[in-house]
Amino acid sequence: MHRSTRRLIGLAVGLVLFLIGCALLYQLGMARLEGKRRTFWDSFEWAAETLSTTGYGADSHWNHPAMVMLVVVVQFAGVFLVFLVVPIFLVPFLEERFERRVPRVAPKMNNHVVVYRYGPAVETLLQRLASHSVASIVVETDEATARAVLERDQAVVFSRAEEDALDICRLSDARALVANGRDEENAAITLRARQMGFRGEIFAFVEEPAHRKPMELAGATAAYTPRHIVAAALAAHASERISPRLPGAEALEHLQRRELRIAAASPLAGRTLGESNFGSVTGAVVAGQWMRNRLDARCDAAMRLEAGSIIEVVGDAASLERAAAMAGFPFLRNTGPFLIAGFGEVGHKVHELLSDAGEEVRVVEREQRAGVDVVGNVLDPSVLERAGLRECRAVVLALNSDDATLFATVIARDAAVDVPVIARVNHSRNIDNMYRAGADFALSISDISGEMLSARLLGRVARSRDEHRRVVRVKIRSGSDRTLRDMASRQRGCSVLAIEREGAFLPVTADSRIHADDHLYICGSAEVVNEVADRLRG
Repeated sequence: MHRSTRRLIGLAVGLVLFLIGCALLYQLGMARLEGKRRTFWDSFEWAAETLSTTGYGADSHWNHPAMVMLVVVVQFAGVFLVFLVVPIFLVPFLEERFERRVPRVAPKMNNHVVVYRYGPAVETLLQRLASHSVASIVVETDEATARAVLERDQAVVFSRAEEDALDICRLSDARALVANGRDEENAAITLRARQMGFRGEIFAFVEEPAHRKPMELAGATAAYTPRHIVAAALAAHASERISPRLPGAEALEHLQRRELRIAAASPLAGRTLGESNFGSVTGAVVAGQWMRNRLDARCDAAMRLEAGSIIEVVGDAASLERAAAMAGFPFLRNTGPFLIAGFGEVGHKVHELLSDAGEEVRVVEREQRAGVDVVGNVLDPSVLERAGLRECRAVVLALNSDDATLFATVIARDAAVDVPVIARVNHSRNIDNMYRAGADFALSISDISGEMLSARLLGRVARSRDEHRRVVRVKIRSGSDRTLRDMASRQRGCSVLAIEREGAFLPVTADSRIHADDHLYICGSAEVVNEVADRLRG
């Protein structure tokens, strides 16, 4: 029996007893104090009329003060009960009758994935499993969370006791178990699963990297630290010392790589490279366009420069100045310290990685602690000004709350338009809003963990990313008097950054001609660069 049902039954019994008590008091008072005898049923009718505030029949006036006080007390009790019964007793009863009940036992299924405890780390994973028609079920020990998962139309079972969690999810028929609780919970669940004879794969998330080995000793197939992986990705995107954007480009000493944001008000926004004649006008080469956290390296004439995107431009000082003037926006900063907002687990790891790479780092945190340079709330513009935001190379937002990160993004973007904003996000559903707020790069724990585990569970190879590029010097042995447009290297995802002829570097446009014995500096992914290089050498 539901708790609300028991409470409603108790209320009904209590009301009946209260009515009987009031009726007996009224009957006695009328006989002794008013000198008017009433039957029990007359008195019961009076009590019901008074408590329900519906009015009176024959009795509507009393002379003795004690009777008046009795009537007043019962009247106020009736008014009080009206406001008490509806919200405390009746509404919960109706909610339990009409809302969906959280299942206590899993439906019949097999070859499914069991996820212990719901959270940001498994959001994207569950979505990807569903998109590939792989059944999954969440085992939750918190009823409110279980109900929220049920409202998302995700299969879920609820157990109040952690010890019984694996007994209700048909684990013996599952293909894998994903443990997403606290480290000690995950270890206990893993041990129990192995004791039950489960031979499938068990993947566990751990909060403390030192717990990875013990988790695997407990029986986990693999243990992951998604927060540290997110921190590594944020640090790598921030610093070229950790992850060089164009390895091999150091051979082009006279050329620089800069990033340029295409603002909505820019004359380039919405136009293709061909329509804008960007290369011919500026003499610079567009080597890629970042849209959110994805890079498009196919920078041919048909590439459309999207508002809000960031383009990578390679050229000498003069051509880069013309490129910035044409875009109507300054290049993003590439000098100065890195500013980290938030010094929790993710922020601390980003600080460690950047410092180990020899970068200058500043930390803003609410409370004073070792490693914190500026104490204050990052949502206060004066704190960011005190931290020297405008002179920083980038700001890395490593806050625990997505709402705080969203607001901090707006504040930082308004305070320094040329400082890149790199944001850590918990829930993948908040990524779109983060970019609308002005973030240049946002990465969620959901996406990182979802990509890792879906690759393991679905038997796929993790996709290669276009940003893993390098610059290669290729000597042309034949094909004299061809143009770069004839080579169609752009369509394959490559960019020609420079042409070297007899020791001199020539301007690069689509109509630039290449001769035998020229050297081309080609930028692209390793696989594509090798393919294009083989064609050119032939």
